[in-house]
Amino acid sequence: MMKVQVISRENIQPSSPTPNHLKKFNLCLLDQLIPAPYAPIVLFYPNLDDVNVREKSVLLKKSLAETLSHFYPLAGRFKDEISIDCNDQGVNYVTTKVNCHLIEFLNEPNLESIGQFLPCQPPFKELGARDCVTNIQINVFECGGLAIGLCIAHKVLDGAGLSTFLKNWAGLVQCPNLMANCFFPAEDLWLRDTSMTMWSSLFKKGKFVTKRFVFNAFAIDNLKAMSTNSHIKYPTKVEVVSSFIWKCSIASNKRLNSLLTHIVNLRKRASPALQENILGNLIWLSSAKYTKKHEMGLPDLVNQVRKSISRIDDDYVKRLRGDEGCNLMRKSLKEVGDFCTKGANHYGFTSWCKFGFYDIDFGFGKPIWVSSISSRCSFFMNLIILMETRYVDGIEAWVTLDEEEMNMLVGNQELLALACIDPSPLSK
Repeated sequence: MMKVQVISRENIQPSSPTPNHLKKFNLCLLDQLIPAPYAPIVLFYPNLDDVNVREKSVLLKKSLAETLSHFYPLAGRFKDEISIDCNDQGVNYVTTKVNCHLIEFLNEPNLESIGQFLPCQPPFKELGARDCVTNIQINVFECGGLAIGLCIAHKVLDGAGLSTFLKNWAGLVQCPNLMANCFFPAEDLWLRDTSMTMWSSLFKKGKFVTKRFVFNAFAIDNLKAMSTNSHIKYPTKVEVVSSFIWKCSIASNKRLNSLLTHIVNLRKRASPALQENILGNLIWLSSAKYTKKHEMGLPDLVNQVRKSISRIDDDYVKRLRGDEGCNLMRKSLKEVGDFCTKGANHYGFTSWCKFGFYDIDFGFGKPIWVSSISSRCSFFMNLIILMETRYVDGIEAWVTLDEEEMNMLVGNQELLALACIDPSPLSK
C-alpha cells in the first residue's frame, strides 16, 4: 500500500521584499465567479538523468523564491474576500517521501490516492482571512522521481494564470501582469452572491465518482469526422470531446433537459487580445442548451457548443467591461440558474488544453503525466475537466458524476468504442 510521509514543512519567501506600495493586492470582479477554493494539479517527473534529489530540491526552492518576487500576491495571506495582504509570509512548502517507485504508481494509478500528493487534503475548506494563498508539496519517490502538487487559491489564478506561474518558476516565460483589477474592478461581493444560484445546480449531495476518459488522436479524428456536416466545418478537439461526453450523458437522462457550460478564457476573445500572463480569473461562462423536445445528434450538439462559445467575442467582452456589464452578467447567470431550476441537468466543462503544462521543465526533464484529482469528499459533481495527454494530440476528460449516472455512462457502448477508461498514463 502506497504511503506518503511528510519529511518537512517550511515557508518559502520571495527572494526580494515586496515594496510597501504593493502590500495590498485587490482581486478582480471575475475572481468572485469561482466557487472552488483550489484547482489542484499534480505534475509527475521521472528521474531521467539520476540527478541527486537534494540538488533538485535546492533548485526548486531557489527558483521558487525568485519567482515569488514577481508573483508576490502568491506569497501573501488573504486579508478579506476581495484582497490579499502581500506580507511576504511565503508559500506553504511541504516535502514528503513516497514508499514506492514512480513507475509502480503510474502503471495503475489510483485516482483517489492522488490527493495524498497535495499539500491540502480534500475536502477543501473555504478560504478566509489570514489563509495561505499558495501551497506546494514536493513528493519524492524511492527512484528519485517527483510528484509536484499545487493548491493555489483558485480565485487568484485561473488555468492560464497557473500555467504562467509554473512556466515562470521553470524559467520559461516573462514576468506576470498583475493588473486584472484594472479590467474588471471589484468594490463588493455582488457577483459572488449572484453566481451561487447558478453554481448550486452543480453542488449535489450523494455518492459520486471520478473517472478518466482518455481519447487518443485516432478517436478524436473519428469524432471530428462524425461531427462534420454542412453547418460544422473543422471542429476542434475540445468541441467534439465536450459534445460527445454531453451526448452520452444526455442518453443516460433522456427524460431531462440538459445544459452544458464551458469556461471561456477572455484574454483571447478581446481585441486586441489581452496578455496571457495577466493573473486573475479573466473568464466567463458560455452555455448551450438541450431540450428533450428536440432530438439532437452529435453535429447538432457541436453546433450548439460552438455557437455558445463564439457569442463571447470582442463585442461581448467590451460589453462586460462597459456600463452594462453588471446587468449583462446578472442576466447571463440568471438564465443558467432559471433553466436548471426547472429540472435540467447541468454539466460544467473547463479545458486546460493548450496551457503547456507538459512543457514545464525545471531542469530535470518534462513531466510524464499531469493530473487533476479525484476525491469522494469533493462538493462538486457533473464537473468535466479536459486536459491534454502527454502526446498532446489526445485528451483526458476527468469526469465527476453521481455514482448511478457514472455507472450508466461507463456502460455506454458508443463511448467505450472511442475512449479508454482510467488507463495507465504510460500507455499511448
